[in-house]
Amino acid sequence: MASTIEIGVYKDALLLLGTAAVVVPVARRFRITPIFSFMFMGALLGPNGLGRLIPTVPHIDWFTIADPASMKPLAELGVVFLLFLIALELSLQRLTTMWKLVFGLGGAQVVLSAAAIALVSRAFGNSPEASLILGSCLALSSTAVVVELLARQKRLASTTGRLSFAVLLFQDLAVVPILFVVGILSGGSEMSLVSGLGLALLQAAGVIVAIVLIGRQILTPLFRLVSRDGISEFFIAATLLVAVGTSVVTAAFGLSMALGAFVAGLLLAETEYRRAIESVIEPFKSLLLGLFFFTVGLDVDLREVAAEPFWLLGSVVGLVALKAAIFIPLARWYGFPRQTAIRSGLLLGPGGEFAFVVLGLATAGGIVPRETGTFMLMVTALSMAAIPVLDWIARRSTAQAAPAALPPEAAVAPPADEELQAVVIGYGRVGRLMADMLTRHKIRHIAVDSDPDEVARFRRKGFPIYFGDASKPEFLARCGLESVRCLIITVHTSAAIEAIVSAAKTINPELHIVCRARDADHAKRLYAIGVSDAVPETIEASLQLSEAALLGLGVPLGWILPSIHERREEFRKELSGQRGEGPLKVYESRRTRH
Repeated sequence: MASTIEIGVYKDALLLLGTAAVVVPVARRFRITPIFSFMFMGALLGPNGLGRLIPTVPHIDWFTIADPASMKPLAELGVVFLLFLIALELSLQRLTTMWKLVFGLGGAQVVLSAAAIALVSRAFGNSPEASLILGSCLALSSTAVVVELLARQKRLASTTGRLSFAVLLFQDLAVVPILFVVGILSGGSEMSLVSGLGLALLQAAGVIVAIVLIGRQILTPLFRLVSRDGISEFFIAATLLVAVGTSVVTAAFGLSMALGAFVAGLLLAETEYRRAIESVIEPFKSLLLGLFFFTVGLDVDLREVAAEPFWLLGSVVGLVALKAAIFIPLARWYGFPRQTAIRSGLLLGPGGEFAFVVLGLATAGGIVPRETGTFMLMVTALSMAAIPVLDWIARRSTAQAAPAALPPEAAVAPPADEELQAVVIGYGRVGRLMADMLTRHKIRHIAVDSDPDEVARFRRKGFPIYFGDASKPEFLARCGLESVRCLIITVHTSAAIEAIVSAAKTINPELHIVCRARDADHAKRLYAIGVSDAVPETIEASLQLSEAALLGLGVPLGWILPSIHERREEFRKELSGQRGEGPLKVYESRRTRH
């Protein structure tokens, strides 16, 4: 029986999957970034690449993209899921601390860059309207490329990552007024520019507030409902519904789809379902983000690159240099160090994906001449492809010193077959004291630290310490976490603790985790992510001071210790939300020995 399947319908999907499964992994072996690999393959397999040979070599149609336009709506979901995942790593509290950077530095960067680019465009003979549009869209940077690059390198939490992300967040908000300006200049609106912009901004604020208010009421009950039966398909469906649904709502009101997903991710970041949602979205995000970069490459005309290489290269360099020259002094004025300002400036210097939308609308509306629009699309695509190279140049040029090789002692791998009872993460003063107590009580343990020099120093003294990144599950598995009874975390950075706890839980869900906390609020957050015992430094210090004071006042020790233990247990129940009886485990047993 002959097949009734139209194989040509699946050709584009097969070409994309072939790029993701074969070409990109091979390119990675030669240290070529996936972003560039996807863009290059898009340019090669697109209508401006091998597609031009179809009239003379018809069978080459099997190796070209038939309908690039049909792929772009799906490709936008890659950026949507990327921003959704980034928001899951944030919290509303952390985001509120960024408002000064978002609206202050981000707003200044967009306004000054748009004005400067518009002046250059006007000097080259473009009309005032065309110059305004070119300046506005080219002032924006690539959220997809920059955030994906920083996330892959685990630099989003760095100073460079936070600074770049704050500016990119404002740029997403700037989408609304820029789109409205394009509509006004194209004759699509009868309102005045000022009143129209005000109405657009008010509408955008109303949509975001509505998403927040409604989301707070329905998101947690929704995920509780789909989680109750333990059927993963329902959970996946609910996750995709929230991420895509909020994006469609914001897009319907003229906002960026990524902005809607970002708001939804922020709401879910405060719930107990955050980690599960991350694991669901990650595979979709990676493939669809690759599709996004692939579709960017489809707009690159390799013939034009070869025909006008100097003009294109000069324009790309000029765009990056102009935006970086504006941004770097602004960042320095806001108090950021020179190294951070340069790194973020080169990351934000290239154009962004939003230019493809704006230039397409402006060209169709007759605001920007078609030749100019096509040329600037090429400049934007090439500048986005250059972001990994620019980041490498920035880091090399601002590096204080080349990282030293690991000392021989720090390169020793942790034992995999030793029967351990405990693992201590962090070997500062608290970690060393903890390890000393374990040694005194003959409890077999090892310690882990990420400072190679400290690891080497203590290994020379005979301590069982190893170098490594405790946030990586494969490393923790190497430390024997499947069989140890207790994991003790003495580091104090919140992001590092969460990453370590998450990795440890994937290996041994029943593991008893004891963690250092800065204060009561920090302890509450640690209990919320699954820590068994969180010990706030401020509370423990106050209890020890109380014990010393009561002894000095002549209160018998036999009365003091039970009251101190009782108060500590009250604190523990209050912070962890427990109501039943429970010992203080490590800390109680240590006290009773005295």
